Amino acid sequence: MSSRALILGIGGQDGAYLAQLLLQKGYEVHGTSRDVARTPFYGLKRLAIQQDVQLHSVNMTDYGNLLQTLSIIDPSEIYNLSAQSSVGLSFAQPTETLNSIANATLNLLEAIRYLKRDSRLYNASSSEMFGDSDGLPSNEKTFFRPHSPYGIAKSTAHWLVESYRKGYNLFACSGILFNHESPLRNKRFVTKKIVKTAVAIKLGENQRLKLGDLSIVRDWGWAPEYVEAMWIMLQQEIPEDFVIATGKGTSLQDFTSSVFGKLDLDWRAYVEHDPDVIRPYEIKYTVGDASKAAKLMGWTARLMMPEIASKLVEMELARQKTGTTEEI
Repeated sequence: MSSRALILGIGGQDGAYLAQLLLQKGYEVHGTSRDVARTPFYGLKRLAIQQDVQLHSVNMTDYGNLLQTLSIIDPSEIYNLSAQSSVGLSFAQPTETLNSIANATLNLLEAIRYLKRDSRLYNASSSEMFGDSDGLPSNEKTFFRPHSPYGIAKSTAHWLVESYRKGYNLFACSGILFNHESPLRNKRFVTKKIVKTAVAIKLGENQRLKLGDLSIVRDWGWAPEYVEAMWIMLQQEIPEDFVIATGKGTSLQDFTSSVFGKLDLDWRAYVEHDPDVIRPYEIKYTVGDASKAAKLMGWTARLMMPEIASKLVEMELARQKTGTTEEI
């Protein structure tokens, strides 16, 4: 029989690509969102796999609902991708952010412990836990200094996973993923905003792009590669946490320049500085060191900037020209 996987929070970018990967590997794939009837599942539709996934409505802050779902599905692998995922929005909705990440993860760990089954758990941690790394790459031993409610919530969930792994001998691990992009990225994220606006300008629309601090540096990778790392983590003999990153930093200005340059446009003619979009406590520099993943799992990032920017532009250009429906 094929393995059975449960992707909690399948409605986002990573959930869609992970579902595609697992289906290709012969898994029976189940996925959740808070309300299946109201979730658009844009990514699953774009990848043409929604009909191949069994979908369930689950509120992860409701322990009984979560426990019942796990008991019925009985997955061999669980991928916890469910959460309020916007760093910027976490400043406006800190309580929801903490509940959807930290409390939800605690409920999940308790449900796995209570059921006493052999499910393997992948938990989505985040580079936001490190905060500003002072120009140095972050690895699994780097201290957490989160700058946002999102980073604080992810740090809490991360330590909960480690505590249950060591205290209750669960096969539970966390992937500390740095920024990773794709055409399925939600339009709330700055990379999607830049690409979408630049392509619209190229196609003749009269638009301006408002950005905050262009000097910030991020480690941008390719999302389909990063979900491969999630799966590989659960195939290891011993559960461990891994940083997943390219190891290369790119400023927001260089990313913007690459996107506009791909379209033969000068970004400086279309970009305006907007202090209102700067976060209350911004991270200036964050780059990851994924050498442990390379050594123990054989995983390394293949696509780097500006190749990623180029692929995003090409795919968005094709989308806008054909009028493919945008995500909600």
